[in-house]
Amino acid sequence: MRFIVSGCAGFIGSHLCEYLTNLGYKVTGIDSFSDFYPREFKEKNIEGLLKSPLFDFIEKDMLELRLEEIFEEYDAIFHLAAQPGVRTSWGKNFDYYIKDNIILTQRILEALKGLKGKRLVFASSSSVYGDSKMLPFKEDGPLSPVSPYGVTKLACENLCLLYHKNFGIDVVILRYFTVYGPRQRPDMAFHRFFRSILEGKEIEIFGDGNQTRDFTYVDDIVKATFSAWQKGISGEVYNLGGGENISLLNLLRIIENVTGKKLKISFREREKGDAPHTWADYSKAKKDLEYTPSVKLELGLKNQWEWTKKIYGEKK
Repeated sequence: MRFIVSGCAGFIGSHLCEYLTNLGYKVTGIDSFSDFYPREFKEKNIEGLLKSPLFDFIEKDMLELRLEEIFEEYDAIFHLAAQPGVRTSWGKNFDYYIKDNIILTQRILEALKGLKGKRLVFASSSSVYGDSKMLPFKEDGPLSPVSPYGVTKLACENLCLLYHKNFGIDVVILRYFTVYGPRQRPDMAFHRFFRSILEGKEIEIFGDGNQTRDFTYVDDIVKATFSAWQKGISGEVYNLGGGENISLLNLLRIIENVTGKKLKISFREREKGDAPHTWADYSKAKKDLEYTPSVKLELGLKNQWEWTKKIYGEKK
């Protein structure tokens, strides 16, 4: 078996590539090293992978590749590449979200049209639910994204389902819920929080702290993503969450316990595009993918805290 992982140098993509190669599979990773965050983070993410004989790397914008010719040689495509970020998706930046999310996904689907026996696992996001009041979120519940980023991820989902229905593309869609762990992007909350703690700075909270999130550890996400290739039902959508709905205020108390440090907190105005609550009903994934999140929040935070200290250094 041979796999392609798009976005292979990113947070989740690099973990997925390691998981697959550790199982003995051959993997080709593709990443454009976009400038959304500093290149050195991504280089560090795949440092070990580049030493593996099972891993090949292509540094290229996928829109510049002959995808149909490339896909012919592989059994499945894990499509994790995307322009990320809810808050940065407003204004002129939206051009990147259209190109790197919607257009790229459509090109991948077009390339798969003429090929048989290829499964596409598409990484979507809980952002498609937006401000839905029906908690926990179920896959067939209301979808009302509150950010341009969420709109593009929902558009990608709809494209996947259209190509499945009209051209028989074998696709499984996964909605990731607030993924955290080592290698988390610098713009994401836990990365920012832990870095601020190390530097003795204030942690910025956007809103009053009563907003809630369903946090999911990266190892659980990776295992479920692989399981989607193995066991997922074609044309179906699955929520992948951590199983807990926790407020940011309660989260900060856990972070104090994990780090052993008294936090300095400043509250800012809630930013446009931030959903008030997220919470996954993952019963469908449990049934079809045998998915059950195994890493509790405190342990996952400890792992990310240790990683953060390694990359930034801890002030004594």
